Amino acid sequence: MTAAGSAETAGEPITGQAPHAQTPQAQFPYARSPVTIGTLALPHRIMTGSMHLNLETVDDGEALAAFYAERVAGGTALIVTGGAAVNREGAGGPGYMLINEPRHQERLAVVVDAVHAAGGKIALQLFHAGRYALPTDEGLDAVAPSAVYSTFSRRTPVALDEHHLRETIADFARGAEHAARLGFDAVEVMGSEGYLLNQFVSPLTNRRKDRWGGDAGRRLAFPVAVVTAVRAAIGILPLLVRLSGDDLMPGSSTEAEVDDQALTLVAAGADALDIGIGWHESRVPTVQTLVPHGIWVDTASRIRGVLRSAGRTQPVIASGRINKLEQAETILAAGHADLISMARPFLADPEIVAKSFSGRQQLVNTCIGCNEACIDRSFGTQPVSCLVNPRAGREREFEVPAPQPEPARSISRTGPAVAVVGAGPAGMEAARALAAAGARVSLFEADARIGGQFLMAGMVPGKADFLQTVRYFENELERLGVQVLLNARVNEAAQVAEFDHVIIASGVRPREVWLPGGDEVKMVDYATAFRDPDAIGERVAIIGAGGIGVDLAHLLVECADGCRYGYQAPGSANRRREFRARARVSDDPDSTQPLARPARQITLMRRSGSIGRGMGVTTRWAVVQTIRAAGVRTLTGVDYLSVEPRGVWISADGNEELVEADTLVLAAGQESLREPARALAGTNIPHTVIGGARRIDGMNAVAAFEDGLRVGTAIGRGWK
Repeated sequence: MTAAGSAETAGEPITGQAPHAQTPQAQFPYARSPVTIGTLALPHRIMTGSMHLNLETVDDGEALAAFYAERVAGGTALIVTGGAAVNREGAGGPGYMLINEPRHQERLAVVVDAVHAAGGKIALQLFHAGRYALPTDEGLDAVAPSAVYSTFSRRTPVALDEHHLRETIADFARGAEHAARLGFDAVEVMGSEGYLLNQFVSPLTNRRKDRWGGDAGRRLAFPVAVVTAVRAAIGILPLLVRLSGDDLMPGSSTEAEVDDQALTLVAAGADALDIGIGWHESRVPTVQTLVPHGIWVDTASRIRGVLRSAGRTQPVIASGRINKLEQAETILAAGHADLISMARPFLADPEIVAKSFSGRQQLVNTCIGCNEACIDRSFGTQPVSCLVNPRAGREREFEVPAPQPEPARSISRTGPAVAVVGAGPAGMEAARALAAAGARVSLFEADARIGGQFLMAGMVPGKADFLQTVRYFENELERLGVQVLLNARVNEAAQVAEFDHVIIASGVRPREVWLPGGDEVKMVDYATAFRDPDAIGERVAIIGAGGIGVDLAHLLVECADGCRYGYQAPGSANRRREFRARARVSDDPDSTQPLARPARQITLMRRSGSIGRGMGVTTRWAVVQTIRAAGVRTLTGVDYLSVEPRGVWISADGNEELVEADTLVLAAGQESLREPARALAGTNIPHTVIGGARRIDGMNAVAAFEDGLRVGTAIGRGWK
C-alpha cells in the first residue's frame, strides 16, 4: 500500500502559537512546544541525534557520561546514543558499544545515571553494521543479506543463513531488554545509512530468493521482524526507528517503497520515525558544509504526509544540515516534521538550545559542517571532538564554570594580564580560554577583523558557515571582556612588555615560489586572490591543489557573478534538484562535463599527490567532485617548466603543454609568520608560540583550535 504525500501536502503544522513579539520567551514557539513519542513526554522538539564518539569504550563510562550530561544541561530534549551493536560481528569498529555484554552494560549504566541526574532523557540506539562492519582484531566476517562487496568497508560479507538470521533478530530483542533494564527512556532501531536493516530492504544488497528477499515486501520482512521483536521485548517503552528516506543510490529503494516501509514499520510498533539520508557508498554529499541547509527536509515531509494521509499520528523526525534553531523553527512551523534531530551542532555548542531559547543566538558556536574532528574521526579510533569546539569529548579535562547567561565582562578578574598576538583560529580560542579562566586578555590582530583564514574560507561557495565561527568569537570575546585591538600589528617587544605572558598566534602566510620567467605574467599568491577575486582574469592557472587551492578554484569558478547557492528556502524542491544535479559523478570523474559554462576557465595543478590531499576524508571527494562538475580542470604529476605572458609551460605524463592563463595563482603551501616571535626572542618576556606560527607540518584548523584551548587553559590555570 502507498499513500501520497509531499512537502506541500504534509499535513497541518504542529501545535503551537505564532509569535507576537520577539522577546526570548516568544521566540521559537513551535520548537518550544511539548511533544510525546509513545509514552515519553518531551518538553520541546529539539533532540540530540545519534553520534558514534569513540568514547564508548575508553573508560568506565565517565567520559561519555560527562559528554551527554553537558548536552542535557544545555537544554536538549532527548539524546540518542551512538550505535550499540547487538553482537560483535555487527559492530562498526573496535570502539563500539556491545549492548549484550556485561562490561559494556556497566558503562552504559553510568551514562544513564548521569543523564537522569542532569534531568535529561536518553534513548539507546540498537545497531548492526552488516556489510559496513570494519575489520577488527577479532577477525570476524561481516554479514549481510547477500554477499555483495562494499566499497565503504572494502570487504565482501557472508550472507546470513536462516539460523544466523534468527539469532540476529534475537540479539536485537535481547539488546532492547537490556536497554529497558538499564533505565533508558526509549530505544531506537538503526535502519538507515546503509546499515544492516537498510541493506535488507534495498535490491542492491538483498539478492535473496527466500522469504527474506525478492520483491519489496519480502525484502522488508527482516526489518519488520526486528521491530516486532524489539516491541515485544520493551513493552510500552517508546520505540523509534531510524528509516532511510532516500538511499541516494541508483537502483535502490524507490519513493513508493520507502513510503510502504514507513507505514509498515509504524504498524509493526514504531512510535516515531527518525529519517536518515544516504549511504556511505553514495556519491551524493549529504552532511558536508557544501550541502545546503535543510536540503533533505522534503523527504521527511513526504513521509510525514504519507503517515498522516493513512491516519497515522506517529511523530516524524527530520535531520541533516540543520544547524540553527531558526532553521528548525521554520521546518516545524511549516509542518514538515514533528521534531528536529541535531547531532554535530551539539558538538559545536552543547548549549545551542538554552542559548537560543533565551535569546542569545549570537553566542551560539555554530556547527560549520567540516567533519574534520567528528565524522572523519568516527570511522577510526580517535575520540570524536569538534573543530570549532575542541572541548567536545574532553569535558572532564577542560571543565568550565556554570553557564553565565549574563554578560561576563563585569566579573572581577584577578588572573594574569595576557596578550594574544594574532586572531585566527588558534588566537581566538586562546583568548577565549584565557578569559574563561579569569585572565585579563588583550587580543592583537593586524587586520581589520578577527578570524584569520576563516574569513577566506567563508567566501567559498557553501562555506558561509565559517563566518558564523567568526561571529561567535566576536560576541563571546566581548562577553568575556577581552580587549580586541584591530589593525594592531606587533613587531616590537616594547608593544607587549607590560604583559605577564604573551601568546604568539600570528599564523601563516603563503609560501614564496620561484618560477622561471615569473616576472612576465600576472602572478599573485592565494591570499591576494581571496582579497580581490574580481581582479583575477577569466583564465586562471592555480599552482598547488591542497585545501586552499581547491577552495580558491571553487570560489573563482562559481562566483564571478555571485555564488549560486543559498538563495532558496530550506528544503525547496528546486534547490534540492539543483544540488543533486551538481553533485552527480560519472565512472570517470576526470571526464565529468560542467553542467553550465563556468564563470572562468580554471586549471588546478600540483606536483604530486591527489587533488585536495590533506583535506578531510569525508569532504575531499565531495568538493573535488563539485569543482570538476563546475568545469575546473585538474592535473597532477605536474612539472612547471617556465612562465610566459600567455601562461605556464608544464610537463605532465611526459607531455609538454602551455596552460593558458591571464592570472597565475600560487597556492603551493604556507610558511609560519614568525616576526612577532622573533621580536620577543632573547627578551625576558614570557611567551608561548602556538598554531601555524609554531609549525606548519600537521597544522590545520583542528590543531590550531586545540593549541589555543590547551595553551590558553594551561596559562589561565597556572596563575590560580
